[in-house]
Parts: sequence; structure tokens; C-alpha cells
Amino acid sequence: MKVQSKTKVIATVGPASIDKDIMLKMVKAGVDVFRLNFSHGNRDFQRKLFEQIRSINEEQGFNLAVLADLQGPKMRIGEMQNGEVEIYDGNQIRISTKDGVGTAEKVFIRYDQFAEDVNPGEKVLVDDGKIVLEIVSTNRKDEAIATIINGGKLSSNKGFNLPNTKISLPSLTPKDLEDLEYALSFDVEWIGLSFVRSASDVIELKHLIQSQNKSTKVIAKIEKPEAIEDIDNIIKEADGIMVARGDLGVEIPMQEVPLIQKALVKKCLKASKPIIIATQMMESMIVNYNPTRAEVNDVANSIMDGADAVMLSGETSVGKYPVRVIESVQKIIQNVEGFEGVYNNDFMHITRERFITDAICRAAVELADKTRAKGIITMTFTGYTAFEISSYRPKADIYVFTGNRSILNQLSLIWGVRGFYFDKFVSTDHSIAESSYMLKKSGLVKEGDLLVHTASVPMQEKGQTNMLKLHHI
Repeated sequence: MKVQSKTKVIATVGPASIDKDIMLKMVKAGVDVFRLNFSHGNRDFQRKLFEQIRSINEEQGFNLAVLADLQGPKMRIGEMQNGEVEIYDGNQIRISTKDGVGTAEKVFIRYDQFAEDVNPGEKVLVDDGKIVLEIVSTNRKDEAIATIINGGKLSSNKGFNLPNTKISLPSLTPKDLEDLEYALSFDVEWIGLSFVRSASDVIELKHLIQSQNKSTKVIAKIEKPEAIEDIDNIIKEADGIMVARGDLGVEIPMQEVPLIQKALVKKCLKASKPIIIATQMMESMIVNYNPTRAEVNDVANSIMDGADAVMLSGETSVGKYPVRVIESVQKIIQNVEGFEGVYNNDFMHITRERFITDAICRAAVELADKTRAKGIITMTFTGYTAFEISSYRPKADIYVFTGNRSILNQLSLIWGVRGFYFDKFVSTDHSIAESSYMLKKSGLVKEGDLLVHTASVPMQEKGQTNMLKLHHI
């Protein structure tokens, strides 16, 4: 049996969790989506992950999804002398785009346009902001000079951020394009686009996916100040959003992150788009057996905000307790979800293109709420009604029946949705009777329970949802 909750759990796979038995234990403990971070690992590791997830789905009858997370234009310090040097407050340091070994006086970076993009007064934050530099001058070619505002130990290959700089690097690097092609060859359900700056970045990636005739959906990772400025357009173009609090908390003042997180959740609920809260959810459990009380509160608040999913990174990829982390997160989720009145989404989602379907979805949620129905059942060919109904965060369970296995796996990321493979679309009455029977046989509903059904009539045309029915089992 697999632990089920309405809020979904995404776990990053790494050396600590690549073993198939551990992955299966994590799934049974409550994982819905596995994340592959293309910043790490080689093709053998990646192929093993893809194959094992598909194998678990086939053997166990699960619908696990894969989130392939592209690295994006990650900027890094080059090699340092002896691997690490100490730099001190008040000193100046040269930053070069040429090759070489760094010292306390000069470092080399992997970002050819650095000297062209930066301006005096702008900050350079190294190693998640542990080291702070301020640009003094630049030759606009291959070198800049900076003052060390906050020094420390500067190690090889550490990442750096430019919160005040408009960088000219493309959102999709040559490495990303290779990784994208590889991920699409395995028909992954979701692609994470890192360091999104505008909606055009999302549009470009979706065009590449469509050109490969794939149905993979795009998660836009919000990590840059520019993304906040264009957030409404990004939400419109993306299939989902991730609040990547690690880099976002470095790029903008840290005290702004909580309110931005809450605002983005509201915007995504209104737009019927899934939203993931990520980074440092249970960070201490990389080495500790139990989370801190602050981490428990953080996860709980993300759930109460209405996030579709919470994501674990180092906790499950390199941590000591990958299975226990999932068990701990699930305890928090189920405790919060068991509290009456946690969710309240009053937004009315009506679009011109899907006016009838949108109205039916809203009516289904209201009807289920008023009658205290056990579940809402939707037949879908595209997944649209599942996204729409989920965004209202109904009290009733959401059961989605589809003949499209790719969509079935994609829906594992969506709040409250439980998917079933169903390809017997003979007639509306037959489908309602058959889906109700399947739920009863699975023990999810019992005789006397009320169910709300949505479907398209006539069903054979596979058109937009236009029918609503309430009935007893």
C-alpha cells in the first residue's frame, strides 16, 4: 500500500536513494514524483533512474511522474589554489573570465559575458551569499575588480549570483538542450526550467518540446527578481510554477520570500496552475534523524497556503535518512489536511475558450461541498478538468479517469488528484457506472456514498466537459 495525501511530495533522487528498494520504500511512504537534477549525475545514473521509475509503475500499478530539472545558466567560480583560499573583508579581488587557478587576489569564473554585464556598485554573492563582493570597475571585456564586503573561505566550483545584474546568458544553455533531448527520449512528464526571467523563456522551451511531438509539461522555477516582475505572464505560459527559495532568497532580500511565496500560491490557484514549494524544507534531516520545529512549521505553512506539492532536495538525494524524511513530511501533511477549513479558494476560473467546462468544474466543487459528497469523478482526455477542479481545493476526493497514461502520470503532481487508467468510453451512463464500480472495488467509496460526476456528452466525441451528475453508490 502507498500512503496517499492531497498535497503531493516530490523527492530528488541521488546517491542516497538511487537503489530501487529504497525508491520503492520512499514511494510507499508517500512520494508521488521523483526529481532528476541534471546539475549532477551522468547518463548511466539518469538512465537507471528513468528505468527504475517505469519499472516500479509497471510492477506496483503506480502512476509516478518524473520531473527532469534542467541546470540552467548556473554561474560558478573556477578552480581555486589548493581547492580553497581565505579572502578578507576590505581587500580587492580581480574577477577574470579567462582560464587559470584562483588565489586570494584573483579568481576565474565560467561566464564569458561577466565583464560586459556587470556595473560598479552591483553585488556578487558567492556560495548562497556566504561571500559578498561589490563591483568597483570593469574593463567591459574579460575582467572586473571587486571589493570584498564579506569574506571567508572561497572554494573551487562554488556558484555565484548577480542579484542586481541583467545577465545576458540564455535561459537554455547548450548543456540544457542536450539534457532536454535526453529527458524527452524517455517521455518524462515534467521539465523544470531554471532561472526563468520572462515568459519568453517558457515559450521557447515549450516550442522545443512541441517540435519533438512530446506532451511534456513545463515547470517554471522562480529564482530571479526579473521573474517576479513578469510573473503573471510566466504563470500564463507555464504549466506550473516552482518557488525555488534557495536562489530566490539570495537574489532578493530574504525577508520578502515568505510573502512572495504566499502571493504566488494565490496567483497559481486563480490560474488553475500547480505550484511547488522547494528548497530547505527539511534541510537538517540531511544529517539528523528528526527535523527542527521550524522546518515542521515551514512545511505545514506551505500546505496551509495551498501548495500542490512540497519538494525535497538534498534530504533525499544525499541525506542519511531518505525514507524517514518522506515519513516525516507525510505526518505533517496528514495532520494539516485533517484540520477542517484549511483550504478556501473562492476564485471563479472562467475563460472564454473553456467557458462551459470551467462553469461545470466550479459547479461540481460547490455541489460536492453542499452535499458532502465523498468524491468528484471526472473523465478527461487532456487533463484540463483535473487541473481545474483541483485548483478549488475541494473537501471531496478527486478521482480522475483517463485513457492517456502520460496524463495519468502527470496528474501525480496535482493536488488531491488520484488517477485511474480507463479506456472504456462506450457511453456516459456506462462510464459513470464503471468508474463508480472501480472506486467501490478499490475500497475508496462504499454503498450509500454520494459522488459527483463530470463528463462530456456525447462521450465518443471527446469534447469539452458539459455534464454534471450527482448520485448515490
